[in-house]
Amino acid sequence: MIQMSRLALAVAASLLAAGTQAALKGEVLVLLSSERQLPLQDGQGYPTGYYLNEFGVPADQLLKAGYKLVLVTPKGNAPSVDPRSIDPSYFGGDAAEMKRIEEVVQNLPDIDDTLSVSEVLAGDPSRYAGLFVPGGHAPLIDLANNPDVGALLRHFHQAGKPTAAICHGPIALLSAQQDPAGYQAALARGDKPAAKGWVYKGYRMTIFSDPEEQVFEGSLKGQRLLFYPATAMAIAGGDMGYAKAWQPNVVVDRELITGQNPFSDKALAKALLEKLAEQAQRSKQGN
Repeated sequence: MIQMSRLALAVAASLLAAGTQAALKGEVLVLLSSERQLPLQDGQGYPTGYYLNEFGVPADQLLKAGYKLVLVTPKGNAPSVDPRSIDPSYFGGDAAEMKRIEEVVQNLPDIDDTLSVSEVLAGDPSRYAGLFVPGGHAPLIDLANNPDVGALLRHFHQAGKPTAAICHGPIALLSAQQDPAGYQAALARGDKPAAKGWVYKGYRMTIFSDPEEQVFEGSLKGQRLLFYPATAMAIAGGDMGYAKAWQPNVVVDRELITGQNPFSDKALAKALLEKLAEQAQRSKQGN
């Protein structure tokens, strides 16, 4: 009887695993910053990381829809949450929902040991159905000036696969040009550099707006950011569009999906899932 029970358990486990595998729609790569101290103009640093709702709300929707999330950072380390984002106001005032999303993020298998961008590039990037870049100010540090990030973005761009970014996440798009580090350095000097070979030039897009950034900067007790991301994207050649400050706003152009601010989280998740479904349908028709 014991042997039969073990056999039955083994069969049940195999069937469950097969069912889970069959339900998996694909893998979505989630690109996060490795950093947690944002440099300011006076040389001081500001504690930062990903915004909990900007990461967790779309992640939760992707998981529920049957996608596996694969986390990646430039260094392959654990990403950090911005402490300011652990606030019920980003969850409609619902502290229980905030806690639930926090647990969703904490329970992601790779949250404490991500892949590095170089590892993803050395592997098979074509395995991923789409790319998602959460916000928080951290992407300004190491995602906007990174040639490896640029190579990753160009892969998804050339493949026409959905690329979604929210709030400050779209700043990563600036890495998909010939000299992203030089471009960022020029911005920090107050110049208006040319973004040579930027693959997203002319795309309609959005990012955290200047009026919203000014509100944030006002909380820094006289300190200043090195540059405003919305200005940086416009100088590069993005066709920028904004809603009123703090209103949800998502812009979709070809494979690119961008959200303006933290309150765009649900709309961005919906748009990303729609694009992933469209892509899956095209793949079926192609086969």
